[in-house]
Amino acid sequence: MKRATTSRMIVGTALGAVAARAAYQALTRRPPGLHGQTGEEVWGRTNHRGESVTLLEGPAFVAGAAAGGLLAPGLDARTRAAALLAGVGAGLLGGYDDLAGTTSSRGFKGHLSALARGEVTSGAVKILGIGATGLAAAAIAGSPAPSRAGRAFDTLVNGAIVAAGANLMNLFDLRPGRAIKVGLITGTPLALTSSGAAVVAAPLGAASALLPVDLAERAMLGDTGSNALGALLGLAATRLPRVPRLAVLSGLVALNAASEFVSFTKVIKQTPALDWVDMLGRRPLPPPPAPSVPTEAEQPTTTSS
Repeated sequence: MKRATTSRMIVGTALGAVAARAAYQALTRRPPGLHGQTGEEVWGRTNHRGESVTLLEGPAFVAGAAAGGLLAPGLDARTRAAALLAGVGAGLLGGYDDLAGTTSSRGFKGHLSALARGEVTSGAVKILGIGATGLAAAAIAGSPAPSRAGRAFDTLVNGAIVAAGANLMNLFDLRPGRAIKVGLITGTPLALTSSGAAVVAAPLGAASALLPVDLAERAMLGDTGSNALGALLGLAATRLPRVPRLAVLSGLVALNAASEFVSFTKVIKQTPALDWVDMLGRRPLPPPPAPSVPTEAEQPTTTSS
């Protein structure tokens, strides 16, 4: 990576980190209420341990990534506008699902099946909305293809990458730190390319700054943060040449489709290397309860014939 690109990457990452941390502190100091509910009631959730966490990490990530993206050097106006739309748009739609969603329908199949029955779920609104914002962001970012047909094709591919990336990242936000770790692992190679570094700098900085509270199980990204993180990483991937972009899209589509039939949590738990990364920095899981041993009074009695 050239020195100028490296400098822009460092500055963008720092800006995203500082903005996200400041936003998290401000939001958690006075959590915003809604419709007569207190902030704790609106944003509080119960995690996999049965402990209370806050969803305000998600809005803090969106704010940090947006502020860092607006201030970070090295982005042209079109790409800056596309990043703002992709991140904030996916975040707002994810926030709608966080606050208004139900668990009656899950996954693409569940939400689209409900839509076919005439039931518009919050998840269906989010899926369609993120698809639309992904296409809009791709159109704003533009394409270097010389022909109109080539530009139209790139817009469709790029929009699908942004939308699929947003949905996939949400599927990893089921355990502390997991979605951010996936974001950092997949975003780092993009940061090493001169084309994607400036786009991904602020989101990676914001995610890194919020990782400690996520691992400590005090907060979680929720749909707000995970959708925004995935959308911004997807937008960074759209800066790649066409063949790698098509490979990225194929992988995203395959993983999204696989999630309808396979539990990522089970796969990670059953794969030692993935499980090690997943547990890195997390509190250990409690041991399973020991089987109860019957007391002497409870022992079955036997009689000899």
